[in-house]
Amino acid sequence: MKQIETERLIIREFELSDAEGLFELDSNPDVLKFIGIDVVKEIQESEDLIRVLQKQYAENGIGRWAVIEKSTGDFMGWSGLKLYRECINNQINIYELGYRFIPRFWGKGFATESARAWVNYAFDELKIPKLFAVTDLEHHSSKNVLHKLGFKDIEVIKYNGEDVNWLEIKNESENICSKASL
Repeated sequence: MKQIETERLIIREFELSDAEGLFELDSNPDVLKFIGIDVVKEIQESEDLIRVLQKQYAENGIGRWAVIEKSTGDFMGWSGLKLYRECINNQINIYELGYRFIPRFWGKGFATESARAWVNYAFDELKIPKLFAVTDLEHHSSKNVLHKLGFKDIEVIKYNGEDVNWLEIKNESENICSKASL
């Protein structure tokens, strides 16, 4: 199983045994306040989502991964990259950085720590030229996380029918033009 370790976190592919933690996360209306989706009502919905994520791992080699606190082994939420093969904001085959945590883990730097690990993985291992992220216009704490990582505000777009902030970060270590054949 693939995983990323940070000082305080283990970030790994979801397993069906994570369904209870995922249910706790996605059944909380405070967690989904800025997301624009309904809370889950049955643990079966969490199990089904894990199967979808596992399919994405197989098809894309990447996806949203479970975040586990090293010191306790507790499920904290998820963080990861999602590959959009369809056109989004006039771009195609682009990776989105996302994260979501159970409220008792908010305000402790876990989102920043996990997101930083993903930016490093995306640029150093996957050699992706840039990442994007979207935040609700009122979700200031999430936008602050992204700014700490070096994401820049690009524009406000319609995303799933809502106005959202579109942010991007470019892989400065990759010179795409130098790879072109002459």
